[in-house]
Amino acid sequence: MGKKRIVKKGDESGAGESKASSKSSKKKLESGVLYVQSTYNNTKLLLADLKGNSIMWSSAGALGFKGAKKGTPFAAAKVGETLADKAQAIGLKDIAVVVNGVGSGRESSIRAFVSRGVNILTIKDMTPVPHNGPKPPKPRRV
Repeated sequence: MGKKRIVKKGDESGAGESKASSKSSKKKLESGVLYVQSTYNNTKLLLADLKGNSIMWSSAGALGFKGAKKGTPFAAAKVGETLADKAQAIGLKDIAVVVNGVGSGRESSIRAFVSRGVNILTIKDMTPVPHNGPKPPKPRRV
């Protein structure tokens, strides 16, 4: 039947105050860094402060897109819009963007983020590019 809950009179008022204080003490942020990781299969956005501490994130998979639809520019735009709405709630005005990966959602996620009224200071591409790569295997002898 479940455990019985015992509520003391002093505990009721304390629980309500802690919830209200946690909402009001939410971190306010003027500027931050937006990390965009775009692969062929998914697009992930992470918003961090200038020190590098992550504040919020979202991805196409987290929004309910499944399979091949996660890698589309439409899904990336939706991720950018939802994260921008969350960012405006904490007072974000300026961002520096760091892009990583070669997926199709790179540009559309940034455009959707900017369409919500956030200024971009810089865009930096940190996609790893091999200069020569590993040595190929020797030809097969039959």
